Amino acid sequence: MIARFSFIVCVLLLILPLASNAQSAWVSDEFEVTLRTGPSTGNAIELMVSSGTELTVLERDADSGYARVRTRGGTEGWVLSRYLMNEPSAREQLESLSAQLTSANTRGSSLDSQLSGIREQYSSATETIETLSAEKASLEAELAEIRRTAANVLAINSRNTELLDELADARITIGSLEQENRELSGESARMWVVVGAAIIGVGILIGLWLPRIRWQRRSRYDRF
Repeated sequence: MIARFSFIVCVLLLILPLASNAQSAWVSDEFEVTLRTGPSTGNAIELMVSSGTELTVLERDADSGYARVRTRGGTEGWVLSRYLMNEPSAREQLESLSAQLTSANTRGSSLDSQLSGIREQYSSATETIETLSAEKASLEAELAEIRRTAANVLAINSRNTELLDELADARITIGSLEQENRELSGESARMWVVVGAAIIGVGILIGLWLPRIRWQRRSRYDRF
């Protein structure tokens, strides 16, 4: 038991210095792949293909470990199959994601600007609605006043019509009374003429009769 413990302590003493000197590292994808004219290192190099370049695989040679590919520019050649991946490299994906994030941030900023503009438009629309509501209430009050005034005008017009009818009736009545008055005035004048004539006639009779009465009285006195 003591021997086993001593062995473990010795192993730890040997491992700890090594662990303290160890550092983390990552394999870089910054490299270039040779594109050769054939499936071996003995074939000539046509060009160097950078990491992240998209290639079209035409065929694969399992024995040599090479694949025949075509670049976007139309150049065909052979590259080691182990350097080919079914998806872009992490760096390319990171760059793509960074570009998408930047685009998303840009769109987010644009959306924030649009949202701010929409909020301003909403606030302006709300103020406009409040103003229009106030104007609507004012117009409704004015319309009610106009209707009331119009009703009063109609009532006044109706009363004026009634008064005009009464005035016309009164004029007709006045005309009738004036005609009757003229007729009565004519009759009164004629009556006064008759009365005057009668008075004159009576005066004449009296004038004729009085001398006769005096003469008769004298005659009687003369007899005595």
